Amino acid sequence: MSSLKRFFKDTIIYGIAAVLPRAINIFLVKLHTSTLEADKYAVNTDYYVYAAYFNALLTYGLETAFFRFFSKEKEKGKILSTSFISLFVTSLLFLITSLFFSQTLSVFFGFKNPLFFKLLIWTITLDTFVVIPYAYLRVANKPIRFTAYKILNILIFALLNVFFLWFVPYAIHQNISLPSFIIEYYNAYPKVMHIFVAGTIASATTFLFLFPIIFKFKIDFDFQLLKKMLRYSLPIMVGSLAFVTNENLDKLLLGDLIGETQMGIYAACYKLGVFMMLYIMAFRLGAEPFFFNQADKKNAKETYAKILTWFTILGALFMLIVVVFIDFFAKILLGKPEYFEALQIVPIILLANLFLGIYNNLSIWYKLTDKTKYGMYFSVLGAVITILFNIIMIPIIGFMASAWATLITYGFMMTISYLVGKKQYPVPYQLKKVLFYLFFTTLLCWVSFSLFRGNSWFSFLAIFSYFGGVYLLEKSTIKQFLKH
Repeated sequence: MSSLKRFFKDTIIYGIAAVLPRAINIFLVKLHTSTLEADKYAVNTDYYVYAAYFNALLTYGLETAFFRFFSKEKEKGKILSTSFISLFVTSLLFLITSLFFSQTLSVFFGFKNPLFFKLLIWTITLDTFVVIPYAYLRVANKPIRFTAYKILNILIFALLNVFFLWFVPYAIHQNISLPSFIIEYYNAYPKVMHIFVAGTIASATTFLFLFPIIFKFKIDFDFQLLKKMLRYSLPIMVGSLAFVTNENLDKLLLGDLIGETQMGIYAACYKLGVFMMLYIMAFRLGAEPFFFNQADKKNAKETYAKILTWFTILGALFMLIVVVFIDFFAKILLGKPEYFEALQIVPIILLANLFLGIYNNLSIWYKLTDKTKYGMYFSVLGAVITILFNIIMIPIIGFMASAWATLITYGFMMTISYLVGKKQYPVPYQLKKVLFYLFFTTLLCWVSFSLFRGNSWFSFLAIFSYFGGVYLLEKSTIKQFLKH
């Protein structure tokens, strides 16, 4: 129980690192949607979709390989140094090549302004440089430093967004004196570019703070070690690219098939599903190093099973809270009423992301057994489902097709991972409890959204009903946890 307590303590700290930046990002959605028209917001969406693809490509699964090898190899410094040098060199080559061919590549990726693509390349490269320093802070159990750098990054990004998208136009309108170079810069470029510039500056600042971590260890590159790590990591890279496809291709296809405006509306409402992603990210930051460190413990599998049950309990609660108060969250986070059109996707996206979180929990079996190829298989099959369903159904039912595709894909990946993992690395998961919480919460969400939307009495009744069900089923576990 003590190891679980430490896990939850670290997860809370990592949760701040995950939740606070994303929460600030969510509140920036209203600034962005209030400032940008739906078609311009789609440009912002495209930018970060491509950023996700490049991130998966440039890190090529080496972060997860770093955790795996750091937990089982003796020469920690060599693992850190080899991982960092590998990512640094490949990212630097990517940066030089992309900038050299930036004019051609910006046209290929559909950027009307080549500066957008250059900013994207710089931001992604700087973010890749700090992957291993960030990973080291996690594996060395330094969650506070990790969190501080994450918060610094998002504060710089947010403040620059507020300054250029709100304060500068406000100052101009109110005739408040500003330096001429700021006004000239503001007027010279489209508003969406100020968002991209803010991201690049934030990434550069984080890089300057994290880079010195590398020099705490002797620079020692081991090519044979890198080959072993790549055998582990490359299937993860393919799986990551497939995951990015599952998560983002719908937005690109919507723009092509039914227009940029509809895509922008869908992407804005999709952001409400980020509440679940915040929870999943906070959990993953604490869980990944913890799972690897627990692998050789006697009761490791029982620990994994308990964690999955409580992950599902808390994740289902987040889903329920967002759905029963969906109009409240929409009014706070979405700027213009035109974006409310796609609110019906939110319950579906929340459940889909909960499935994804469960899949991430289940994926520990192929990471611990060094069979990462299975993760690649599952993600690629999921990507195929995403692509086919979207292409076939978007012309028929519009953006709802993308929401259902996400749910079906992650539900499939969750199920197949459980079934295969049960044979490869059996963990005594409490399947009946997990299924009950999923079914019960989904039922409450459906009744609330379809029959009692906006009814505060039912909203609180649904939440208290869920708490009551959890207490009845988990009473002994809760008492045991509190005693320790």
